[in-house]
Amino acid sequence: MGILRKTKSVETLLYEFDKSLSAISVISLVERLDSEMNKTTVYRILDKLEDDGVLHSFLGTNGLKWYAKCSGCSSSVHHDIHPHFECLSCGKVECLSINIQIPEIPSHKIENSQVLLQGKCKNCYS
Repeated sequence: MGILRKTKSVETLLYEFDKSLSAISVISLVERLDSEMNKTTVYRILDKLEDDGVLHSFLGTNGLKWYAKCSGCSSSVHHDIHPHFECLSCGKVECLSINIQIPEIPSHKIENSQVLLQGKCKNCYS
């Protein structure tokens, strides 16, 4: 989609990811940034950041979209094929740094895969 301009809105949204170690739901982002930008601007910036390889998204419970920072991705290649974990007690969602083997399917090309594991995080399980 082109070069991302570092506007105040983009910097404000990226700051939310800099101060969070876990994924953030789109609903939470809209609520957090309500006083600084409208919902349409949040969605537009999220789409742009995902297209540029800065963020990746995945679906959580009930189809809720979550975003997390990419690691080593670009606008042409995303390397974020990893599982995510959602705590059913506290609601925290995080990227897992474990490998899951996605099977090859004859006569098919897999371009995206989403694995969501659910349970209790280490804080809630203890």
